[in-house]
Amino acid sequence: MEIITITKDIKVFYITASAFPDGIMDAHQKLHELVPFSTARKYFGISRPENGVIVYKAATEEINPGEAEKLNCDELVLKRGNYICLTIKDYLNDIQSIGKAFKELLLYPDLDPNGYCVEWYLNNKDVKCMIRLKG
Repeated sequence: MEIITITKDIKVFYITASAFPDGIMDAHQKLHELVPFSTARKYFGISRPENGVIVYKAATEEINPGEAEKLNCDELVLKRGNYICLTIKDYLNDIQSIGKAFKELLLYPDLDPNGYCVEWYLNNKDVKCMIRLKG
């Protein structure tokens, strides 16, 4: 585990999965239909329990003002701060490793109670699993 610092808030827009975990792939596919993959933008998976069920959002960084509204997508802000993080290399070879990483991260003390479990897709092989810390 490592602690990484996100120095600026990241405004994202997203597609909400129809179910967790079954709707995750579909949500990412719908997002990529709206916003084709580009190395100029960051992509995320964002989740947390809401009303007793885990809600998952396939998200991307808004790089042009008004982009989310134009694409008719909801927005949220990933807050700057310190995040506890595990990096998974070649996650597609063991997709379950993402869930295992979050189980381990959720045991860490001082997590932001209003934070999200965030998957930051660095490329098509590696992902950072992270949760914001208090403060």
